[in-house]
Amino acid sequence: MKLSTTVIFGVVFAALSTFALAQDDEQPAMGFFVTSVGVGNGADLGGLAGADAHCQALAEATGSDRTWAAYLSTQSEGRMAAVDARDRIGAGPWHNANGIVIAADTNVLHYDNSNINYGMALNENGNTINSGGMSNSPNQHDILTGSNMDGTVFTPESDGTCSNWTSSDEGNAGVGHHDRFRGTTPGSSWNYVHPSRGCSQENLQGSGGAGLFYCFATD
Repeated sequence: MKLSTTVIFGVVFAALSTFALAQDDEQPAMGFFVTSVGVGNGADLGGLAGADAHCQALAEATGSDRTWAAYLSTQSEGRMAAVDARDRIGAGPWHNANGIVIAADTNVLHYDNSNINYGMALNENGNTINSGGMSNSPNQHDILTGSNMDGTVFTPESDGTCSNWTSSDEGNAGVGHHDRFRGTTPGSSWNYVHPSRGCSQENLQGSGGAGLFYCFATD
């Protein structure tokens, strides 16, 4: 049977439409996660380079081919200028492992209501992180940032970076709460709530942490 030009055109159009819909339905690539595990030596992450490498390794293990950076600030040191976490993470938008948008850009991330909370701040495998506010044990909602709520580093007098992420002993780390809970009460910040008790793994765990941090795709 010979098909008419109209029928052929209709079949081709339907196929192209189906392809376009499939492309529209494609899940956005992961661009944000909370590390499933810390480096393992408290807040000594091997500096920013070590933290970035940890993000990269965890992401690549899931099949990601993007470039990753840790959301961490550092103090000025010698000839090294201070680094603000907000300047390390690219321009956005960022999606979690389930393809849900976390923030469209750095302004939304820091000044609007970013989509970082217990159900959305997933690790690289798409799993939630323990939250005391959700009755998970042990509580691991303290996330290392060394940053003020606007994503900038603390003044040198207050440390907040565990010697630029090279100490597992003296100092303290500024932490946020990935679940946005202070205790069992909602409303705290994702990137700064309080300083840690110290820089050792024991001290991080003592206040509800595990040495975890945020990772963002920069490309």
